[in-house]
Amino acid sequence: MPNETAGTGPPASSRRVAIVGGVRTPLARMFGALREVPAQDLATAVFREAMQRTGVKPEEVDEVVLGCAAQPAEAANVARVAALRAGVRTGAPAVTVHRNCASGFEAVTAAAERIRLGEASLVLAGGVESMSRIPLYFRQDSAEAFRKLARAKGALLKLKAALGFRPRHFAPVPALVLGLTDPVSGLNMGETAEVLALEFGVSRAEQDAFALESHRRAIAAAGAGRLGDEIVPLYPPPTRSSPVAADDGPRADTSIEALARLRPLFDRKFGTVTAGNSCGVTDGGVALVVASEERARALGQKPLGFVRSFAYAGCDPKRMGLGPAFAVPAALEKAGLGLDAMGVVELNEAFAAQVLAVKKAFASRDFARQHLGRDRAIGDLDGERLNPNGGAIALGHPIAATGARLLLTLLLEMRRRGAEFGLATLCVGGGQGGAVVLEGSPTS
Repeated sequence: MPNETAGTGPPASSRRVAIVGGVRTPLARMFGALREVPAQDLATAVFREAMQRTGVKPEEVDEVVLGCAAQPAEAANVARVAALRAGVRTGAPAVTVHRNCASGFEAVTAAAERIRLGEASLVLAGGVESMSRIPLYFRQDSAEAFRKLARAKGALLKLKAALGFRPRHFAPVPALVLGLTDPVSGLNMGETAEVLALEFGVSRAEQDAFALESHRRAIAAAGAGRLGDEIVPLYPPPTRSSPVAADDGPRADTSIEALARLRPLFDRKFGTVTAGNSCGVTDGGVALVVASEERARALGQKPLGFVRSFAYAGCDPKRMGLGPAFAVPAALEKAGLGLDAMGVVELNEAFAAQVLAVKKAFASRDFARQHLGRDRAIGDLDGERLNPNGGAIALGHPIAATGARLLLTLLLEMRRRGAEFGLATLCVGGGQGGAVVLEGSPTS
């Protein structure tokens, strides 16, 4: 049963949802430092640390909601597995949610909805992804060949089945490649970024300059200890002797010249999207403690901030990177605020072309009229308040963990700046956008 305080306090319509605190793992490149750590272990580590940092006892958790886009077969409903391993009581239900890149958002907003409805008052939420451990698939005819071999009885029938194998039956298909290709448009995510680069006139030079700045900001933030505030070190197998304590994506040695030498990945002849101006593919996990304001107060916790509003929106899958341009105005309208009121904005850097296209769409009155049915542009998104600590081009994009990572990074930066409001937003594979408006917690 939910904690007995879940249904107390103000009515759902006025119940404020607090994010009490949170933590994340370092983000490590795919097949890198965290390659031996499965998703359930990444999630367990951040669940434990989030409870410890906020002073929440495992038995006080009402529910667990975790985003994961590539759930491990050996840990079905990875949220439940990680919750129990972290010590959460068996009576607290757990659910794994999947909205592609917005899965981490989905976990937090689902938690917020449960709290507003009075179904829970304290929820562990977040996201996790082990990109290194996304499996290789065999083709369907390969599976059929193996099935025939397994069902064959007697040496002769087994030999006959074995002789039916062909080289193609032993050629696996990377599930990651399938997952990053949209089945409706037929385009992979990089190709959709090329669509936006062409449509919005985003040059290769602009993309590389944006990518370089992402690395520069991430390096500066790490050096100042700002990224370290978010991270719990991990001791990965097999030795568990050396800690992984920092993100390994930011590169101090990159330059415009180095970025310019990289070849386009998705359109070799005319393309502008490269490995250097795209997000890194990484492993990582994030956990946030989400609670009603009353429950947070009862625990003696000062929240990092509050969920003011959120929105999801659909768009053309071929132009999926524009998702924020559809979700953000909806979230701002629910919040009763404009873009100019956002002291800090975290916009996931799936691709530099995509971020720059979104900025142009935000500033375009024509885009607002044509696609949003409004007379005014969403607003100008200046560079100083956008991703001040770098973004996914430098840090990486562990798919389902990213939304929760954006919220954690945003809240901590809002606290440093004393910002009253902040915005986190991202595009979503398949043609969606997600946006969350956060309200800061008073410093006094």
